[in-house]
Amino acid sequence: MSNIKIIQGDFNKELKLPIAEGLKAGFPSPAEDYSHETLDFNRDLIHNPESTFYGKVEGDSMIEAGICNNDIAVIDRSIEPRDGDVVVGYVNGEFTIKYLDLRHKKDGYIELRPANKDFKPIRITEEDNFEIWGVVIWTIKHWR
Repeated sequence: MSNIKIIQGDFNKELKLPIAEGLKAGFPSPAEDYSHETLDFNRDLIHNPESTFYGKVEGDSMIEAGICNNDIAVIDRSIEPRDGDVVVGYVNGEFTIKYLDLRHKKDGYIELRPANKDFKPIRITEEDNFEIWGVVIWTIKHWR
C-alpha cells in the first residue's frame, strides 16, 4: 500500500527559481532558448496556501501513475474531488494515496484504486471511517 505522511508547508515565503523553457525530450535545443523567467513555487503552483499541504509518499501502490516511494505530493484540501482524481484518503485511521473511483456509488460503495497491478482496490462502505482528505495537484520527484 502507498501511505502518505502529511507535512505542513510554509507558503508565506517567496521561492523564486530560474526556469529554463523549451527543454526538449528529443533532440537538444540551442542554448539561446534559455529563459531568464523565474518560477515561484508558492506563487505559481500553490493557489490555496491555507488549505495546501505536502505529503511524503511511502510505498509503491501508485508506481504506474508515476508516484513513487519518497515522492512529495502537493495536496489541496479545498478542491472538490472528482472521479479519477488522485486523492489522499483517510481510511480507518490511516492515510493513503490512490485514484478515486466513484462508479459504484449507487451500489453503496466507492473504491480507492492503486496504480500497481500487485495491489487490490480498497472498497469503502458506510461502515468505514473514511474521509477524502485532499486532492493531489502536483507531485515532486527526487532523482538522485
